[in-house]
Amino acid sequence: MSSHGYAGGRLNLPFVGISTFGKSPYVEDWDAIDADVAIVGAPFDFGTQWRAGARFGPRAVREASTLFSFGHAGAYDHEDDVTYLDSSVRMVDIGDADIVHTQTETSHANIALAVRKILSAGALPVVIGGDHSINIPCIEAFEDDCTANGPVHVVQIDAHLDFVDERHGVTRGHGNPMRRAIEKTYVSGMTQLGIRNVSSTAKEGYEDARARGSDILSVRNVRKLGTEGVLARIPEGARYYVTIDIDAFCPSIAPGTGTPSHGGFLYYDVLEILQGLAQRGDVVGIDLVEVAPAYDPSESTQILAAQLLLNFIGYIFHARNR
Repeated sequence: MSSHGYAGGRLNLPFVGISTFGKSPYVEDWDAIDADVAIVGAPFDFGTQWRAGARFGPRAVREASTLFSFGHAGAYDHEDDVTYLDSSVRMVDIGDADIVHTQTETSHANIALAVRKILSAGALPVVIGGDHSINIPCIEAFEDDCTANGPVHVVQIDAHLDFVDERHGVTRGHGNPMRRAIEKTYVSGMTQLGIRNVSSTAKEGYEDARARGSDILSVRNVRKLGTEGVLARIPEGARYYVTIDIDAFCPSIAPGTGTPSHGGFLYYDVLEILQGLAQRGDVVGIDLVEVAPAYDPSESTQILAAQLLLNFIGYIFHARNR
C-alpha cells in the first residue's frame, strides 16, 4: 500500500490536486528545468481592444487539462494505433511569467525571459496566454536560438491577420504580433490560416503581409485545399513556430474569447494540420492565446484548448522519436 492507502499509487482523479498542465510536475526554479517540454502561462491581456479576460486563460486551460490526465501510461489513439505522451516525454509546468499591471514592456520582458529559460534548457516552450500580444515577446525570445539553429517559419491559426504596424502609437497590442514577427531577420516566412470576414487589419496590411512573403488562407480556402493541400504550401523540413488564437475556431464550439468570429474552424480542421505539421518539420515553439473563460460558462473553450495542446505535444514527440 502507498502512503495514501491505494495499492499501486494514487488514483489521482482529474478533480483532485493542484492544476498544473496535464498534472505535470511543477518546477519553480527556472534554472533547473530538466524536461522535453515546458509549459508556461502568460496571463497578460492589456493588449486587447475590446473584451478583456484572457489573463485568466492559463489558469482555465490548466484546470481543463486535468480532464485528460488520469495517470494512465500515455494516451492511446486507436485511429493512429499510437500511444502518445508516454513516459518517454518529460513534461513540466513552470508556472506563470510575472505580470505587472499597466506595464506592457515589463510584462512582455518577463514572458520573454521565461521562454529563453525554457529554450536554454533544451525544452520545447509551450506558452498559454493571455492575449495575442504575448506572441511578440515569445518570438523575441527566439533570437539567440535562431542564431544558433536557424530561422523559424511562423504558422498562425487565427481569425484575424494581426498585421497592424502602428495605431495611435500602439505597436505591441494584440493586433500587432504578426507584423512584429515578420520584421525579425530570423523569421523566414509566415503561413496564416483561418483569416476571415471583417478584420482588424486594413487592406494595406494584407498587401504588406503578402509582399513580405506571407501565405494567407481563409477557413474556406483551407477546406477547399484539404489538409494535404495546405501542408504542401508550408516549407518542408523547416523549424516551425506555431501560434494558435482560439478565435480561429467557430464560436459555436469556442465562445470563450474576446473577439469571436463566426465561420471558424472545427476541431479536426486544425488538429489534422497540426499533426501533419509535426511530421513535415520541427515544431520548436507554441503559443495558444485568447482563451477568456468568463465568456463560456460551459468551459468548452478551455477544454478545446487543452485537448488541442496535449494532442499537438504528443504528435511532436512521436514524430521526433520515430
